[in-house]
Amino acid sequence: MKEQNYSNHTALYPPFHYVVVPFLLVYAIRAIWLLVQTPNADHAWSAAFAFVVLLGAFTARGMALKVQDRVIRLEMRLRMRELLPADLIPRIPEFTAAQLVALRFASDRELPALARQVLEQRMNNRKAIKQLVKEWQADHLRA
Repeated sequence: MKEQNYSNHTALYPPFHYVVVPFLLVYAIRAIWLLVQTPNADHAWSAAFAFVVLLGAFTARGMALKVQDRVIRLEMRLRMRELLPADLIPRIPEFTAAQLVALRFASDRELPALARQVLEQRMNNRKAIKQLVKEWQADHLRA
């Protein structure tokens, strides 16, 4: 696996991003085009079905990402209990899910200082937090 860092850490799931979504988009565009060209009940139902299936695909993807964020939140809380200094351990509940998701890429050595900085500066921007990470801990198991 190639080295992961901020510039290449986003995850694409090829079956979803390169097969399902393009196919559904083409299907939806064609269904709408047919409805505009020849308005009738069958074409209206085809367009409605295309919309619902596309919405379902994106909803399923969103639910998978939400579950992933919940697992990351749990993992990070456990990891922080092991790595943070004693004065920060009681403050673990103060971290938001977004902060924890962004901090997951920090190495064990770097995490305590970054966690303190995020809390003290009340940082909530995932992108900004990820950009602070110097020793990137790769995550190749993302959805």
